[in-house]
Parts: sequence; structure tokens; C-alpha cells
Amino acid sequence: MFYSLVFVPHAFFQGVPVPTSVVVSIAYHSGYGHTAVLAEAVRAGAADTGATVHLIKVDEITDAEWELLDASDAIVFGSPTYMGTASGAFHQFAEATSKRWATDAWLDKLAAGFTNSGSKSGDKPHTLQFFQTLAGQHGMTWVNLGLKPGWNATDASENDLNRLGIFAGAGAQTPVDAGPEAVHKSDLATAEHLGRRVATIARSFALGKAAATAA
Repeated sequence: MFYSLVFVPHAFFQGVPVPTSVVVSIAYHSGYGHTAVLAEAVRAGAADTGATVHLIKVDEITDAEWELLDASDAIVFGSPTYMGTASGAFHQFAEATSKRWATDAWLDKLAAGFTNSGSKSGDKPHTLQFFQTLAGQHGMTWVNLGLKPGWNATDASENDLNRLGIFAGAGAQTPVDAGPEAVHKSDLATAEHLGRRVATIARSFALGKAAATAA
């Protein structure tokens, strides 16, 4: 949900553009469709807050989509975890961001991430750490999942949010012989939570910048 402005005097923002919506872009690669389903869940969560959301396939990225990333308040990175890290296609995209790094184009934007693998662990945290490092090189601020772990007690359920107990971002596990429709509903709900959290924090940051400008 949006943060309220009722506590801020109107005169405080007089002459300063106050953001009514933020822009979140989801830059992802999906090898077999599972990560694409998660990307859509992140999109749904962010859009639920009123944010403008763009889905960008990094293996098909266009010049116009690079510009969308440059104009975004937050960028959420997504990739399957292959052999303990992000996919080759995502690594290629990450290297291509060096042009943005050179000009500080993404400095002070928000960043977050999500990933899927066939195993319960699958070294997913390493992929998320790769995203964190990429974000850090760009001077971005990382948004973590903000959830306690689920499915870790006798009365818990695999349908709990964050059932895999990952904190850096949203993680999902899907059997390697199952299609995208088999992505676990808890993992989808966790991805939606991440999108909603990123968009809400992005709006808070935007309001803070407006307040700082007005001060």
C-alpha cells in the first residue's frame, strides 16, 4: 500500500513534483519458463501498489528497454540458478550493464532479485549474491525479502511464505521434470510479496527525495 501524505504540510512540497507512482522494471532471463512465471508474480505484486511495471527479457533486450531500465526507480533481477549461479544469458546482460556503470546511470536506484532451481537449495543464495554484487557495483540500494522463514517448525507448512528460508531475495524450487505450471504457489506468493515490497519502498524513497529537495 502507499504511504500517506496527510502528515506532510502541502506547503512543504510547494513547487516540488511529488511522485504519484514509481516505475519498477523486472530484468530477467528464463530458460524453461519457470523464472518467467516468477517474474510475472513479482510484476503482479508491484502493480498491486499502483506502480508502473515493465517486464524485460534480458536475452532479447532492446535499446528502448535499456532506456526503460535507466528511467526506473527500481530494478528487480531474475534468473534461474544454473550450476550455482545465474544463467549465461543473465551474465551476458550483467556485463553489458558496464556502460551504465561508467556513467552512474543506475546510481541510487533500488535493486532486488529472485531465482528458481530444481533443488531445494540448488545454491540459490549464490545467484542472489551475484545480483547483490552487481547492484553494489552500480551503487544501487538492495531490498531484501523482509520475511521470516516459513516451513521450519512441526506445525508449519510448505505453503508458508518464504518456505525455503531465503532472506536476500525470493527463491523458488520447481522439479526439473515439471513445467512452469508446477512452480509452487508459496513461491509465487513470495515473489508477489517481493514485488510489493520493492514498489512500496521505492515510493517511500521517492517521497523522501521530494521532501529533501523541498527542505
